[in-house]
Amino acid sequence: MNVTYHFKFEDKRSEIFKVTDWPAESAGNLPSWTKLEHCQCANCPLKASESPRCPAAVEMLPVVNAFQAENAYQKVNVEVTDDRRRYSKDTTLEESLRSLLGLKMATSGCPVLSELKSMAVHHLPFASNDEFIMRSVSHYLLQQYLAKRNHKEPDWELKGLVERNQRLQLVNQALWQRIHSVCEGDSNLKALLNFFSMASSVSFSLESQLRKLEAKMKGDGAV
Repeated sequence: MNVTYHFKFEDKRSEIFKVTDWPAESAGNLPSWTKLEHCQCANCPLKASESPRCPAAVEMLPVVNAFQAENAYQKVNVEVTDDRRRYSKDTTLEESLRSLLGLKMATSGCPVLSELKSMAVHHLPFASNDEFIMRSVSHYLLQQYLAKRNHKEPDWELKGLVERNQRLQLVNQALWQRIHSVCEGDSNLKALLNFFSMASSVSFSLESQLRKLEAKMKGDGAV
């Protein structure tokens, strides 16, 4: 996987970030908020003696540093390229950061967030809430079908999907706390809150979300 995010601001500034299969290495003079024990997730399986830095925090650090003082609602043009295609959108900094940070979190090497890595391989920038639900459920059901083919018990009721997103919520909350003290602006914080709310929709209102998608799928069938 090789994804590049190119941010272009109205004042002609630009920022470029690359995301690959290989997470960033925790080397150099890193800020204290990247230490594992700083706002450590309640469900973190890592130990500071073995992993002194939070993998997700280290991966997010360049983005937090670049945008910590920025206004979340300012307009930007963002171009996203991967090995197959190019996406471009005039949007807010908040929406584009939600997309980038979500991808970085999934590929960071965090044991909990790694559950999203297989989805990250087919990354969809700027996904709406409906698209997030559709992709999450579709991906999970494919995993269950493959489990059945390998003579394992599938979970067609999506209980495991809800449980997974409950675990992810704990991580999202802790990461928000980590960067709260370093963000002068509100861009990173609002991006994480938006990402958190999308994950929450799978845990707390999956049934209602599925009913909305079902109603749309019963439409005229146009694509």
